[in-house]
Amino acid sequence: MKNLSEDILNRYLTGKCSEKDLSEINSWLQESEENARQLFGMEEVYHLGKLSADTVSEKTARAERRLYKRLQQEYVPTEQRRIRKPWMQIAASIAVILLVGSGILYWYSRTDIARDMLVAAASEGIVQEVVLPDGTKVWLNNAATLKYPREFSENERNVYLEGEAYFQVTKNHQKPFIVESDAMRVRVLGTSFNFKCVKSSQIAEATLIEGEIEVRGNNDEGMIVLSPGQRAELNKASRRLVVKQVDAKLDIVWHDNLIPFEKANIFTITKALERFYDVKIILSPDMKADKTYSGVLKKKSTIESVLKSLNNSIPMNYKIVGSNIFISPDEK
Repeated sequence: MKNLSEDILNRYLTGKCSEKDLSEINSWLQESEENARQLFGMEEVYHLGKLSADTVSEKTARAERRLYKRLQQEYVPTEQRRIRKPWMQIAASIAVILLVGSGILYWYSRTDIARDMLVAAASEGIVQEVVLPDGTKVWLNNAATLKYPREFSENERNVYLEGEAYFQVTKNHQKPFIVESDAMRVRVLGTSFNFKCVKSSQIAEATLIEGEIEVRGNNDEGMIVLSPGQRAELNKASRRLVVKQVDAKLDIVWHDNLIPFEKANIFTITKALERFYDVKIILSPDMKADKTYSGVLKKKSTIESVLKSLNNSIPMNYKIVGSNIFISPDEK
């Protein structure tokens, strides 16, 4: 097989691989150890410069940027495209390559970083669960990428996120857990929170489910300590960092498809359903809020399936017309 195309390489480095891309990459990697060194060397150069200064020195980051520029210059745009210089010597041997159906997980070593680095990436439309070295659980949403060390340092637990992820952080008061992104960082001791920072969106956000987190902008936008049920939103353009009171658990429905409610009436429930199913729900004027629902609704493929389940707790009649749903009380 010839070298991978530049388009596939770009999608791989930015975490946007399709299943077909992953299959082609897998076949290419199996051809030779040199192919593996080339691919993961490019990944090393591309990503490690983005880690915080606490993890990688600025001197190292500048060297990596120069090296990546050199890599681009050394590629010849022909079918015989290959790297002519032995720049791959900077990367240590690749010990494990794991290609999984929902993404790519691999590790490699660097001569100038004592700890091995790992990268987990979820494919489009897939939720990928990752367990970190300290037992922290992370769910990656829809093409998100997480970079973390094979072993955490003695003082901090640093990871880097591109995209959206839900974290259940193992408590360790002597070793803070820090999530870096291109817009802001979150610092915690042990808690559950959702963090979303997508490059295509102007808003980066962190929503606290349990515990306490410190949210700080990367460009002196300020620092906020969140309480459960609060969301910090940072506008990358205006550099404004604000706090909003939200139903925090609704922000993490994507990770397990369970919509939680506690003594919720029909008005609260329909607002949530509008959000998840992109529909407009119109309630009859004689709908009452006296009946409530507590528990979880399984997010299903169609909203009609959810309404049927809900009907057992809140009797109602409904009619679906396109993206509009009309709900009235069941008089029986």
